[in-house]
Amino acid sequence: MTLRALFTFALLIAQSLFFASATKLAIIIDDIGYRATDIEALTLPGNISYAVLPHTPFGKRLAMQAHKANKDVLLHIPMEATNGKKLGPGALTSQMNEANIHRQLSRAFEEIPFAKGINNHMGSRLTQMTKPMTATMRFLKQRDLFFIDSVTTGNSKAERIAKAHGLSSTRRDVFLDNQLSQQYIQGQFEQLIARAKTDNKLVAIAHPHPETIAALKNLLPKLKSANIELVPVSELFVTDSANPAQLAED
Repeated sequence: MTLRALFTFALLIAQSLFFASATKLAIIIDDIGYRATDIEALTLPGNISYAVLPHTPFGKRLAMQAHKANKDVLLHIPMEATNGKKLGPGALTSQMNEANIHRQLSRAFEEIPFAKGINNHMGSRLTQMTKPMTATMRFLKQRDLFFIDSVTTGNSKAERIAKAHGLSSTRRDVFLDNQLSQQYIQGQFEQLIARAKTDNKLVAIAHPHPETIAALKNLLPKLKSANIELVPVSELFVTDSANPAQLAED
């Protein structure tokens, strides 16, 4: 083998090792469905995933558009919060028994049958409760669906219960847009890049605000140079637990 061939071979090996070790990042855009302008979130480039609120004016239509574009679609299921916030249609509450929880989830999936799983909208109360979370995970297990914990409370039991039922499950690492300034969103994005140096899989959640969409269009091209691969959320299921970087009622 010539020196040039050896150099080319070594370069190929180095490149393969570089890409093999790339951190996988899923970005989920939550709260899709109440506003016609949510369609702007579908203009984001790459493997963005979309979490759609059930029974909302534009949810089904936008979910279908995302699905046709080969994007991962989740159901963003409202769950009871400690602050008593209004939940909206399709919500799960602590007053429901298992049959009622299954009925509520069934209706949501009848509307968007191609959804690959769910994540929680709010839920700081319900995700701390064993019985409703167990009922939720039993439903998902029966349908071979996944669960993503939005981590709206540091006391959530949801991911642990999901894994106990053999579900594919992971949790949110960073909320990108709890504040809507470009400076804040950029800072959260840089936090993701920093965490990618030690974590090989990450989940970020954002929302279809105009400020968020504009910021992400500028920030997403930075992922490649940081050796981060943007992937559909369904590729990310992990068994390790990360401490929530930030708590919020998303």
